[in-house]
Amino acid sequence: AGGDGDGASRLRGGGAPGTDAPCPLEFASRLNSMKDRPELWAGEQSPLGWVARQGQVAGLGLVDFNFPQHLDGLDVQRVRDALAGAGLRAGAICLRYPKRMQAGAMTHPDERVRAEAVAMTIAAGEWAKALGAKELVVWSAYDGYDYSLQVDYAQLWQRVVDGFRAVCDAHPELKVSLEFKPTDENTRFFAVPSTGAALLLVRDIDRPNMGLTLDLGHCLAAGENPAQSVAMVGGAGKLFGVQLNDGYQRLGAEDGLIFGSVHPSMALELCFWLQQVGFDGHVYFDTFPRNEDPVREAAYNIRAFKRLWAKAHRLRAEGVSTHMRAHDALGVLELLERMEGE
Repeated sequence: AGGDGDGASRLRGGGAPGTDAPCPLEFASRLNSMKDRPELWAGEQSPLGWVARQGQVAGLGLVDFNFPQHLDGLDVQRVRDALAGAGLRAGAICLRYPKRMQAGAMTHPDERVRAEAVAMTIAAGEWAKALGAKELVVWSAYDGYDYSLQVDYAQLWQRVVDGFRAVCDAHPELKVSLEFKPTDENTRFFAVPSTGAALLLVRDIDRPNMGLTLDLGHCLAAGENPAQSVAMVGGAGKLFGVQLNDGYQRLGAEDGLIFGSVHPSMALELCFWLQQVGFDGHVYFDTFPRNEDPVREAAYNIRAFKRLWAKAHRLRAEGVSTHMRAHDALGVLELLERMEGE
């Protein structure tokens, strides 16, 4: 414990509270975004070609690969060579289960399919270790339900618990994290639909290498405040990753817009709480630049995050915790007003 406010606060960045210490975090960005605006890219249109394109992004250091889609048909050395050629490293392997698991991956009614999903997740972990990545991120578009009385909720939950236990036990040296999403066009209700439910799941799985990856857009879609979710999960020591973006706050919607472009105050508070809980994972930008140059868009996201990170540091020096302890919203707004005017 420590810092300038209540609760666990482990200030990162190498400087005193409020100083403009360099941001210590590393960055990755959505590889599939490199498909967009192909007329701006003369290189190969393939996963390794997109890695090369990401090598042009100023400030980017890591690549998060989707498994199996980005790695299918490739060998480890070829991927390592592509990363080295782009001046990048592997950050995480992220699960994308195939469409044939529409009725569920870890929760499928057929035990053979559930076993296949777990085996696929374990195989993704082998790729992570081979590429030097430290994290395995699991998001399933299919583990959930659509209708009342369709599933046994207790059974659904236990299948998720059992699946993750098997993965965690297979890769104790990896950080294994669930990326929850409340709803999706493939699954109207996810088996783990909120930050609170996800923390309960982590408790039930009961493995030291099991945690959560929070997606800002998914938190917004769940009607949550992303900074509060960071505080909850980080305070429990289970925040392994963050995926950042922005969007218009409509239940179930996910826009994948530039970080801080729609909710700048929320984005600032999120950076504040990442510092407050001592987050030491990497930052991944899960954005969808359909019309923008994806290289410029990724570079902008990094600059925007670094600006807000520095501003969050400065808030401490200016005494924001005094206003927070008093629940003084106007005092916080006046402090921000003074900072903007200087």
